[in-house]
Amino acid sequence: MVLAQEQARERGAGTIRTEHLLAALYAVPDNLALTVLEGHGVRREDVEADIDRLRGAGPGPSDAEALATLGIDLDEVRRQAEEAFGPGALDRTRASLGREGKRRSGHIRFERTTKKALELALREAVWLKHNYIGTEHLLLGLLSADGGAAHHILHARGVRLDSARVIVEELVRGRRKAG
Repeated sequence: MVLAQEQARERGAGTIRTEHLLAALYAVPDNLALTVLEGHGVRREDVEADIDRLRGAGPGPSDAEALATLGIDLDEVRRQAEEAFGPGALDRTRASLGREGKRRSGHIRFERTTKKALELALREAVWLKHNYIGTEHLLLGLLSADGGAAHHILHARGVRLDSARVIVEELVRGRRKAG
């Protein structure tokens, strides 16, 4: 959870979203979720690029179109701001800073979809008869939480709940035999 909060803070997010949980999985070395993701060919760089694309997307097409009707080219505004003030200039606005002009610190709340993914992670652990909640359960929870960005990123990369669950069961069984 701490790593997901750090991911959200680094990306200037006001809430911890499912994509922050997904990115945080990569910060924990040698975990079962990474083994599952690697088995599906899902690399950290690709996931982070997908997350950055989500963040960098800015306003959706309808917002850009609405601004265009006023004669405002959103891409041109962004280009000029970055040309004048450097890359990511719009990310350093008051909206991304606290009241005193400092980066926000402290607790960042969980988005509703993220809470659901955590709840589903607990259900996966119970369903698999595990007496703990590990990274593998978080991954399964993210795959179960339809509607979160992490679910869509993973689904687009070919990761499916049923196959991931089978791999998790095999990995846990293998660790128990080895231990």
